[in-house]
Amino acid sequence: MNSSSVSRRSALRTLAVAVALTAGAAPLWEATASAAASAAEPATYTLTITHLDRTGARTADYATNVTGISGPGAEETVHPYDASGTTTVRLPRGRYLLDSSLTTGKEGDGTDWIVQPRLDLDRDTAVTVDARTTAPVDVRPPDRSARFLHSAMFVRVTHDGVTRDANLINSTPDLRVAHLGPDGEPGSVRQWFDAYWSAGTADYALGYTFTGARALTGLTRHPARGDLATLRARGAARPDTDGAASLDLQPSAGPTVGLSRRVAAPGTATYYVTPERGTWDLAYTAPGAPGARPNRYAADGIAVHAGRTTTHTFDNAVFGPDLTGRPGVVRQGDRLTVDVPLLADGDGHVPSAPSYGSARTTLHRNGVRVGSRTDAPGRAAFTVPPGNAAYRLTSTVDREGAPGTATRVTAVWTFTSRTTAGPVPVPVSAVRFSPALDPAGTAPANAALRVPVAVQGAGAGGYVSTPAVSVSVDGGTTWTRVPVERGAVTIRNPRAGKGVSLRAELTDTRGNTLTQTIIDAYRTA
Repeated sequence: MNSSSVSRRSALRTLAVAVALTAGAAPLWEATASAAASAAEPATYTLTITHLDRTGARTADYATNVTGISGPGAEETVHPYDASGTTTVRLPRGRYLLDSSLTTGKEGDGTDWIVQPRLDLDRDTAVTVDARTTAPVDVRPPDRSARFLHSAMFVRVTHDGVTRDANLINSTPDLRVAHLGPDGEPGSVRQWFDAYWSAGTADYALGYTFTGARALTGLTRHPARGDLATLRARGAARPDTDGAASLDLQPSAGPTVGLSRRVAAPGTATYYVTPERGTWDLAYTAPGAPGARPNRYAADGIAVHAGRTTTHTFDNAVFGPDLTGRPGVVRQGDRLTVDVPLLADGDGHVPSAPSYGSARTTLHRNGVRVGSRTDAPGRAAFTVPPGNAAYRLTSTVDREGAPGTATRVTAVWTFTSRTTAGPVPVPVSAVRFSPALDPAGTAPANAALRVPVAVQGAGAGGYVSTPAVSVSVDGGTTWTRVPVERGAVTIRNPRAGKGVSLRAELTDTRGNTLTQTIIDAYRTA
């Protein structure tokens, strides 16, 4: 036994005797364990929040949220409340986001929303949420007859790589807002405000974004008509469908609450939107046949410009393959995945649930059939032998319905492909036909019609000279070649009630081919 051991033992014995002689004292080992536990637990502090209404009196009409951002309290979220107007809560040390909405309970008085993006809780802290500090949110369209629908304000705070959000949805135009507390770090506070109004024949979507160190205290925006962009959505009337369509509009970026409305089919909806909010997303749910799944089209990231009009037409001919924003066919290792929408509408919007009777995609390798799939139109996956080979891929969809609804669409591609180390696009193309048609997908009978022709995919960008285009007016039994001049063909339409079919054939500079056929691409009236 060494001397240091003796010293420790002697000291412990002396302490033990001292504890035994102290009436009511806790044993030393318990006190030591308690101190260790306290050291392991994060320090907590009392947060006291007092809520004052617009007269400066304490109010019970509030809703407060305290959300942890960083530090030991990062995962804390509490909603403290006391009817006296003053509430307390004990929380771990850390950075918090506080937001509080106050109301008077009287209709027409609106809401006061106060946001403290930076609440550093490192000691017992008292905060006063005072409605008298707020300023109005005065955002309105140029049309004074427009009716307010709803608004949404969002605040997003980022600190130490962590992001937290707060929001307020308002059903009245009477909103006042204020920043509370110290500034956050530069650029740490992002805020969005969107207000929606209806003027009967058109809707207004007025959205604005802000980035800085503080939440907003008030906001005033009175855009003139020339400051706004016009976004027009046209819905077609396809045969065998009934009922109204629905449209959803919202900004592409940031949190938001959008705008929904019903629209007749055929029909048009007009929106006036703020370019300052960035791009906008439109979704169109088409009327369908009874019992069928709703078919939804999405047009995302629509760029808008003040004083200009952008129009999107949904669910109208010419329906056909589309490769916008996608490779169409991808090989990864020895697996080929096909994703070519065969029934994108005339503007290139891809349907979520297109109506069709049957669909089949078949793959041949060096002339030998690999397999066939009967899933959704233009979608399939195949496992192929390793190595380089020549492939022929055929995808067909048949639809029931009147001429003008693309009663059959077929695309046949040939290409060579070899085993890959990762996902690699396969060089396939598509051809888009874009004639000006009425909302029923028809063109004037016995008249000349200009049909723009555009190549997508591997053949685009100069990799193919000009596709060969043919037209048929007898359902594809016979075909007549028509020249492509200045990016379009001119078709002499037949008599009323006939379907016009279109075919495109091309070979790109690397020898890959496409034969694309659309039976009853549009009809005459």
